[in-house]
Amino acid sequence: MARVLINFAHPALEKSRVHSQLLRVVKHIPGVTFNDLYEQYPDLDINVAREQQLLEQHDIIFMQHPFYWYSAPAIVKQWMDLVLEHGWAYGHKGKALTGKYFSNIISAGGSEHSYSLEGHHGHTIHDFLLPFIQTAKLCNMQYAAPFVLYGVHRQDLSDIQEDAAQLKQVLERLRDDKFDLTPLPGLANLNQLLQLPAQT
Repeated sequence: MARVLINFAHPALEKSRVHSQLLRVVKHIPGVTFNDLYEQYPDLDINVAREQQLLEQHDIIFMQHPFYWYSAPAIVKQWMDLVLEHGWAYGHKGKALTGKYFSNIISAGGSEHSYSLEGHHGHTIHDFLLPFIQTAKLCNMQYAAPFVLYGVHRQDLSDIQEDAAQLKQVLERLRDDKFDLTPLPGLANLNQLLQLPAQT
């Protein structure tokens, strides 16, 4: 079994229709570790040793967050700045994360088409996630495709619950190693994982 870690960041969870529903699912999946960064560190005072230990203990690491201003909430940047230390995560002697997978679980208000070269934002989600992709590369990890929920402002409760159920299936398949790891970085988004044949 693969060990999956979700580092969650939402500064206004009480106002979120989407992530409040996702959390009802992901917080209770056996074998998946849920780490709420704002709950742990309301003053952004990151416990670096704790976070590094969590990373060392897991094989697949997700940053789950709303897609704020083409990026992530502030604590995610704070976490990356402090936790991914030179000599530990990267650099000549920084090999602690080698071989792990790194990715995002994100919600975006715009439609999937709006995040295309022809769409309103003029770039793909992958373009905007380049800092995460390059961070994974620098830290000797592989960046897996992100799990993306598009158009969340227009979703009703049943749509969100369907997305939550899909995310649950994806995380369970990742946890259970019921897929070939090789195609992950080549997928447009991790939602497509459910279309791949399960390994036996």
